[in-house]
Amino acid sequence: MSAAQPAAMIGGTVDVAANSAFDEARLIAYLSGRIPEFPGSVRVQKFEGGQSNPTFLLSTPDARYVLRRKPAGALLKSAHAVDREYRITKALFEAGLPIAEPLVLCEDDDVIGTMFYVMRHVPGRSFWNPRMPGLERAERAAIYDSANETLARLHLVDFEAIGLGDYGRPGNYFARQVSRWSRQYEASRTRDIPEMERLLAWLPGAIPETGDRTTIIHGDYSFHNLLVHPTEPRVSAVIDWELSTLGDPLGDLTYHMMEWSRPEGVDARGTLQGADLGALGIPTAQEYARRYCERTGFRGDPTHPFYRAFNLFRVAAILQGIAGRARDGVQTASNAEDIISRVEPLARAAWIAAQEAGAG
Repeated sequence: MSAAQPAAMIGGTVDVAANSAFDEARLIAYLSGRIPEFPGSVRVQKFEGGQSNPTFLLSTPDARYVLRRKPAGALLKSAHAVDREYRITKALFEAGLPIAEPLVLCEDDDVIGTMFYVMRHVPGRSFWNPRMPGLERAERAAIYDSANETLARLHLVDFEAIGLGDYGRPGNYFARQVSRWSRQYEASRTRDIPEMERLLAWLPGAIPETGDRTTIIHGDYSFHNLLVHPTEPRVSAVIDWELSTLGDPLGDLTYHMMEWSRPEGVDARGTLQGADLGALGIPTAQEYARRYCERTGFRGDPTHPFYRAFNLFRVAAILQGIAGRARDGVQTASNAEDIISRVEPLARAAWIAAQEAGAG
């Protein structure tokens, strides 16, 4: 997440706008008593690209840190739980997963206006385009394999042993997710979208049988949330744990595999559809899923069209949340209007996948 990155990646920083600013002197005073050797001189910049919890880079003469806070304004009850992010990242960092080290959680709104936490900055490359233009074939292949291995490692963590047994409810993951994002969509509704109405009715009864398997779920496992080492083809940190919970690992895998099946034009991240995967050094979706299953011992059919329908619906509901915040005057990004415009195309693509799965 460097300050200047090519278009293939995200994570650039900008000066903090007036509507995102906070009392920097008060923040420095707070952190100086809690992070060893934290200096009195800090430059604060805001990361671009985030749509949920505003994220800031804190640069000191000797080190860099990242601050994530709740946005200001009226919020949906279950959203923006940065204290949950802090809890899971701390547990996973201590378990040896590639996580940015969390340092301080502040639950006192008086410091900068909302709850926040601070972690160490991890230098790295964060790819927006899954085709990763500009890389050599072998490097691209190694990065994909590292992402696969990292996801498998996460799903094999004994969450009970690291104190996360109550982090979510086991069982019925997809049913709970359909219910959650249906409620969030309804709460954020700004206009009627016929395909979303059909999906709301169809999804609850269409969930494939996957067994009663529960692991830690990242919830937004995609290349834009993976920091790749600056010079080595490996994942150095998984970021943005806001949507994490306990659930079926197939939820994470099939969402991640949207890189292969995402329709053109519905997501700024692009798609692998139509790409010459062999020339790029990228495995097919089937090969990628098979390698994951070899690493975890899990079984399932991640190519079932239900999962494409579900994941497209889920993303549409998440983006509709941005529309709701814009409606309520809580806009967290300069390109919020562009993102809102993608809700209907996503809903249409989700309904097409649902029809492939047998929806009427």
